[in-house]
Amino acid sequence: MESAGIGWIAAIIIGGIAGWLAEMLMKSNMGVLMNVLLGIVGAIVANFILSLFGVALGGWLGYLIAGFIGACILIAVARMVRRTA
Repeated sequence: MESAGIGWIAAIIIGGIAGWLAEMLMKSNMGVLMNVLLGIVGAIVANFILSLFGVALGGWLGYLIAGFIGACILIAVARMVRRTA
């Protein structure tokens, strides 16, 4: 988060927005805390995946985009795990 140029409070707010947007797109039903966690962890996951392709997103907008993409990935993976279990 520090490398993205945002602080912890901004990361929580942006993570919550990214998680909420992913929740709306993927039509899942999660709470506010889970949205924040999905957004923050999703940003970490998406930044890692994008870095493998040489793409780097910075600033609050990049963090929001990465959080949204990563949260969608995490929701999709969770659905696949639930179906197989």
